[in-house]
Amino acid sequence: MKTLPFQLTMIAALISPSAIAFDDASIQTDENAIERVIVTGSRIEESLDEVPATVTIISQQEIAQQMKITPELQDILAALVPGMSPSTGTSSNSAQTLRGRNPLVMIDGVPQSTPLRNGALGIRTLDASVIQRIEVIKGATSIFGNGAAGGIINYITKKAATDKTFAGEISLSSRFSAVKLKDSAGHRIAGNIHGQQDKFAYVLSASYEENGVQRDAEGDILGLKYGLSDAVTENLFTKFNYYFDDEKSAQLTYNYYESQQETDLVDVVGSINTGEKTYAIKSPNGERLIGAPQGPRGNHNIMLKYTDDNIFADTALTFDAYKQDIENVFFFSSNLANQDEGYDGGQSMIKSEKEGLRVTFNTLIDFENLAATFIYGMDMLQDITSQPLLDGRMWVPEMDMENQAFFLQSKWHFNNDIIVKAGIRSESIDLQVDDYQTLKLCRTPSQCSVAMQVKGDTLNYDATTYNFAIKYNYHEAFSPFVSYSQGADISDIGRLLRTATVSDIADIRTEASVIDNYELGFTSNFDDVRIEFSAYRSTSELGTTNQFDPVTGVYMPVRAPQEIWGLETTVSYHISDTLKLNATASKVEGTNTATKEHLGGKQISSPKATLQVNWQPNQDTQLLATLLYVADRDKFEQQNGEWVGDQGPIDSYFTVNLSANHQLGDWQLFAGVENLLNKDYYPVRSQVYSYNGYNLKGLGTTVTMGVSYQF
Repeated sequence: MKTLPFQLTMIAALISPSAIAFDDASIQTDENAIERVIVTGSRIEESLDEVPATVTIISQQEIAQQMKITPELQDILAALVPGMSPSTGTSSNSAQTLRGRNPLVMIDGVPQSTPLRNGALGIRTLDASVIQRIEVIKGATSIFGNGAAGGIINYITKKAATDKTFAGEISLSSRFSAVKLKDSAGHRIAGNIHGQQDKFAYVLSASYEENGVQRDAEGDILGLKYGLSDAVTENLFTKFNYYFDDEKSAQLTYNYYESQQETDLVDVVGSINTGEKTYAIKSPNGERLIGAPQGPRGNHNIMLKYTDDNIFADTALTFDAYKQDIENVFFFSSNLANQDEGYDGGQSMIKSEKEGLRVTFNTLIDFENLAATFIYGMDMLQDITSQPLLDGRMWVPEMDMENQAFFLQSKWHFNNDIIVKAGIRSESIDLQVDDYQTLKLCRTPSQCSVAMQVKGDTLNYDATTYNFAIKYNYHEAFSPFVSYSQGADISDIGRLLRTATVSDIADIRTEASVIDNYELGFTSNFDDVRIEFSAYRSTSELGTTNQFDPVTGVYMPVRAPQEIWGLETTVSYHISDTLKLNATASKVEGTNTATKEHLGGKQISSPKATLQVNWQPNQDTQLLATLLYVADRDKFEQQNGEWVGDQGPIDSYFTVNLSANHQLGDWQLFAGVENLLNKDYYPVRSQVYSYNGYNLKGLGTTVTMGVSYQF
């Protein structure tokens, strides 16, 4: 097993991660200021008005409002981010793409996704109460390396208030089904303390949540695959800052997250092909679900950062180091059976260990009528990922990736009106895989895949990617931009390795995919109205889709060229100081350009529209209504009378959520209702996936009630 160079590791131990998170705002801060700042896109702090790209920022206030309805980040993102697929209604973000491709999820710049074997669990990596804001940068980018084919979702964590030595908040709440209360009531407690004393600042946060059973609009318990019924979720977050002086500081952050389902329920499995939903019932024998509890078993992130705002003339330095251990356990599946060896099924786990260093310099140069910013530096990452089965078999062999990259990003500001950005990143990746044997898997005793002995090797990837963008702040009423960006992606190599049908890894189509992203758009600001619009096109010579092999019963990866395109728009209207509206609409579509066939629902969702109505009748009371509409999508034909893979048709549906809170001094009473009208529907993923047990209904009317206290 290779390791990062010893000298650099020692330097990291003395200095410090997360070159992105600029922590510009305290826990108690001005939301308007947050909405004007974005840091992730170019790794430095800059005004939104200077970003020639489509960006969505979810503020702390918006997160708090949505948490009164649901604490699930995948639901919050689906409600607030145009271009992001609707929530799956489960713990998984499979089929919840950003502009038709997978995004890279980060906490303060540290990757949480596992792109080498993408298990689609990266969105749920910390409790939403820890987050200061969420920054969503859309479109393929390589500025943070592998896995950002669809863009970046960066959770910026909270920082201590600087005007208090000790402050905090504690919150208690319960969530339950309004359709059928039995066994549905859960409870949640979350709290934090923070403050600053002289040069030392701290944030300590913890949350604990136990779910009851989750019920659909008919009162039945939702199915258990990636389910949240009876899930127990724990999060511990700490952040310590030391300010040597006004220019130099060090920061240590640790995050622990666990969310596992421990239940005595069992599934009654349905299928989209029979029109029967999957739901859960109490086990007839009172036994717990077969196998170990599914979900993140205990994910650890430790991050160390050192900053010097004036390391030398007009230049700032950010030096980051991070280490992460992830264990994501999946459900027991009969598809992992091998009757000859005595296995009736199996349960897999994605294990990932990451160590990384980032060195970022930021130099400012002022000329007459021209200001230039140069961001440059080096990234190093080691990612060791595998997917073993809990019974000892190995499904995906250990992949040991070393990634070194050098980058230069520049921004040119002409006459305060024209912003030009241009950048380059040179990537060098070595991926080592030892000799391994694929698993023999049997759906039935006579329907089995063929085990292959595969010769390992070290795969080398070298890629240079570019970006260029220009924005013209001609007038507040019309600020257009156009951009071109590339991303280099070797994500989900593990899926290719585990289904190998050749004897040498060199013969597997593991080539990197270079994605070209083109976008144009504009923003318009009037007195009380803000409009954002963008159109984009994304192409890649190699994508990864799946095709069912009826002989072996295994879904095999298919590498094929892809084209994805779409439109997004957001309109915000401040009707008055007490009433605000925010509406979004987005549409994405894509094809396999070799066969001219549409891409399936794992990547491409239906058109989506949202409407938020925020009313504050007085200083202490606030109400929020959120409407989500998902349109039809029907692009495929049945095969032999059945839907296959991710090609099921999508029928439209809409939901309405409502939240309210009232302030009583330091106390706040709050309540939220998810699916207020008790709509009976299948979420998008449940409609498109034909896999057994995936067709779960959406939540029926579910109520959250609670109280919080600030001190």
